[in-house]
Amino acid sequence: MRPAPEPTRTRPLRRHLRRIGGAVAVTVLAVGIPACQRPGEPATPVGSTRLSVPDTHAAISAPSTPSASWASGFSALQAKLGGRVQVALEGIGSSEDQVLLGRWADGPAWSTIKVPLVIAALRQQGNSADITTEMTAAVTESDNAAAESIWASLGDPVTAARKVQDVLRNYGDQHTDVQSTKIRPEFTAFGQTLWSLNEQLRFLSEAYCDPANKAVFALMGEIENAQKWGLGKLPGAQFKGGWGPDPAGHYLVRQIGVIVTPNGSTAVAVATDPPSGTLDDGIQALNTVAQWLGDHEADLPAGTCLDVTGR
Repeated sequence: MRPAPEPTRTRPLRRHLRRIGGAVAVTVLAVGIPACQRPGEPATPVGSTRLSVPDTHAAISAPSTPSASWASGFSALQAKLGGRVQVALEGIGSSEDQVLLGRWADGPAWSTIKVPLVIAALRQQGNSADITTEMTAAVTESDNAAAESIWASLGDPVTAARKVQDVLRNYGDQHTDVQSTKIRPEFTAFGQTLWSLNEQLRFLSEAYCDPANKAVFALMGEIENAQKWGLGKLPGAQFKGGWGPDPAGHYLVRQIGVIVTPNGSTAVAVATDPPSGTLDDGIQALNTVAQWLGDHEADLPAGTCLDVTGR
């Protein structure tokens, strides 16, 4: 059983991006229209305020450097899969290094944006750890009606977008603009937010180490069986998937998550748009990537949150 389709800059790097393998990884950090933004689809920037978070979400890490054989192995894997696929990796708590493998550009967040959406909702209720039925459904089942209900609870669309964007800003993503307008009426506004893999890593690595988010990441470890593909094949993974078609019907399939390695925890963001354009082939590609990551888990950059976080 597979999940149904989801209805629903110029900047100096503060982290060093290692570009590895036969194909140079593409990092979308230039000014202009993002690669996946179609003519007539306006990105709607909204104002944001950087919120202060206690120092308890600081972290330490011990990143490991991928070996040359690992890099060449991914190049071979990418050639086998065809299409475009990219994996971004960072040791939890690392503020220095990201590893990018493969080729991709940028694209809609789809349901991966439901993670900061739920965090924004928790903040609104005073950072209470009380997870609602809607929060559970939005993360574990990728339920769009539940996510729309959460979105509406944050205020009007511009206000809701600002609150979700504030979460991203607070956890290191300084450039993603959360979409407030339904640029494709059949899909959620927030799901069409353009979210690059390296920015997803910045968010994941810092958000994971904030104890206020522990309940949200726990939900990411309880994804329903029908969506336990890709990173969900790895023991102990806490993850969230997102998928959807472009206007021509070709699917982008992506995931974010934290996986466990012998050396600590690793933040992972992965995306593919398979040559066939089908959801099934995208899922199978992420299954293959996850197996490859599992086979090389000892090589992955890894880190550990400070003990004060309780992780």
